[in-house]
Amino acid sequence: MTALVLDTPHGPARAHLHDVRSPHGALVLGHGAGGSVNAKDLVETRDVALSAGIAVALVEQPYRVAGRRASAPAVQLDAAWTRVVDTLRAVWFHELPLVVGGRSSGARVACRTSGATGAVGVLCLAFPLQPPRGKRPEPPPSRLPELDAVEVETLVVQGERDRFGMPAAATRRTVCAVPGDHGLRQGLATAAPLVTEWLRRLVQENA
Repeated sequence: MTALVLDTPHGPARAHLHDVRSPHGALVLGHGAGGSVNAKDLVETRDVALSAGIAVALVEQPYRVAGRRASAPAVQLDAAWTRVVDTLRAVWFHELPLVVGGRSSGARVACRTSGATGAVGVLCLAFPLQPPRGKRPEPPPSRLPELDAVEVETLVVQGERDRFGMPAAATRRTVCAVPGDHGLRQGLATAAPLVTEWLRRLVQENA
């Protein structure tokens, strides 16, 4: 594993790089809003990708590198993420087919920037579909438009009891329900074979 500190418009980010010999593709994953790249589902996804011959980068956003738990605004997250992915493609992954993704907030960032990063697919772990109402009289708007706007194949791995809800499958979107809630503390659980096959197929088709 190699850790790189990378400049972004909003401070330094950190990429934890896991390489394989003669990689077939690359996978870049982001963390949840208050979490880290050591979340179980991210670690298991990394291992699945490595076993499929795909190099992996786990990316820490600048606010986490700076020691803050409160997430930065979406526009800052997107700008920092795009800069990191661009740098990784230029100096590490080169012309490899690229899949982006992450858990929760990281999945949202990957969806919103999938076109800008040139990704061939998006892997969402615990996508936070419907924000909780809290004390507001009306429910906040769904984040489904962020998923719907993705123009490449998307795989969503979602806990059956996720308090944020379950997105529906669509033309370019596969949804896999697994035991657990939003934390996906059981990791990928039954989704691991599907994630493996999905990643392999995507990088092969886009090689």
